[in-house]
Amino acid sequence: MKTKKAFFLVPYLAWIILFVILPILLILWYSFTDSSHSFTLSNYVTFFKNGTFLKMMINSFWYAFLITLITLLISYPAAYFLTKMKNQQLWLLLIILPTWINLLLKAYAFIGILGNNGLVNKFLHLFGIGPVNILFTDFAFVFVATYIEIPFMILPIFNAIKEISPAVIQASEDLGASKLQTFRYVLWPLSRPGVESGVQAIFIPSLSLFMLTRLIGGNKVITLGTAIEEYFMTTMNWNMGATIGVVLIVLMIVVMLLTNKKTKRKKVNL
Repeated sequence: MKTKKAFFLVPYLAWIILFVILPILLILWYSFTDSSHSFTLSNYVTFFKNGTFLKMMINSFWYAFLITLITLLISYPAAYFLTKMKNQQLWLLLIILPTWINLLLKAYAFIGILGNNGLVNKFLHLFGIGPVNILFTDFAFVFVATYIEIPFMILPIFNAIKEISPAVIQASEDLGASKLQTFRYVLWPLSRPGVESGVQAIFIPSLSLFMLTRLIGGNKVITLGTAIEEYFMTTMNWNMGATIGVVLIVLMIVVMLLTNKKTKRKKVNL
């Protein structure tokens, strides 16, 4: 029996080794070497001494935080009301449906919608406004990124709220708690695992966005993901690109550890 289990683990382990562990080791090797493949720490020294890279890191955190916050503010009420609605499976399908469309196609669709001759400007033209330069702005980048990421925030929150027994909410109200107190001390703590999963699903990928920064932000939005693409695809400085990639991986791990941090339960008097 153990032999059979070990046999079925072989494809999984092979996949992990070939497509996860080895690429990470390769990136680490590039980051600690120079163009002549000699060991060096100059790449990391350059990264942390150069204000441009630090600015990119701050920008990455800011945009990721902004996208995650807006997504959460929209998704939590949507997920809550979705648990109260009929035909939940149909609504979930409509929410998931956009994720089936390729990211590149969605980006080009928004270029057509937000462009100077797009649908938004044509609508504004009816009121004598425009054309408004919406595309290639921070607003356009955050708006499109938020739209694309929303399903990945709604689903875990919906599942977490769905698992909360209605009797718990009713008991809180019967004990004299207001709706705000019920949300703060009952609904939010019990749904927090879903929120944390959603934050991880949004914040971590948002740190490394580069396609949307190019197509929607028009190179005006500069993040670590943009820098990695630049060093690997344009300047061909793989060593510096790998260094930025390692820093990005470390930042992602830190975010995962912070969002997975267990909080101690405390007694609350309503």
